[in-house]
Amino acid sequence: MLSRFTRLGTTLPRILANSGVRFVSQSQKSASAGSATLSELLPPQDSHDHGEVNHYVKNPDYHGFSTDPVVDQWNMRLAFFFGVSVVLVIGGTFIHYLPDYGMRQWARREAERLLKHREAKALPLIAEDYYDSSKIVLAAAGED
Repeated sequence: MLSRFTRLGTTLPRILANSGVRFVSQSQKSASAGSATLSELLPPQDSHDHGEVNHYVKNPDYHGFSTDPVVDQWNMRLAFFFGVSVVLVIGGTFIHYLPDYGMRQWARREAERLLKHREAKALPLIAEDYYDSSKIVLAAAGED
């Protein structure tokens, strides 16, 4: 039975959460439990304090860099210039000019050089005895 529940994985909590069933404690509240409410821990705030300041009222194009609209605009432009343009250009150039990893380009140039050398001397491009025939083990004619 338990193995069936483990196959459900994270699906079971989602099913129980969306089942429409509320789990309400039926036990009596105990004064010794000592759970404090938020109103007991924090004093009430004065109502004459102002709440959060909405920067979009003063600057509808607020980007989150500064409350001053001009400074906010310039900081956004600088952040995008350095964050996008410079990183892409300098990063792409750096990756392009990294050394030849695995010497792939060198191996190709060396192979082309050897092919030109063998063609110039009228030698076969690959010798017939490229592999040592004494080291090759062939299956017998009757074996598959």
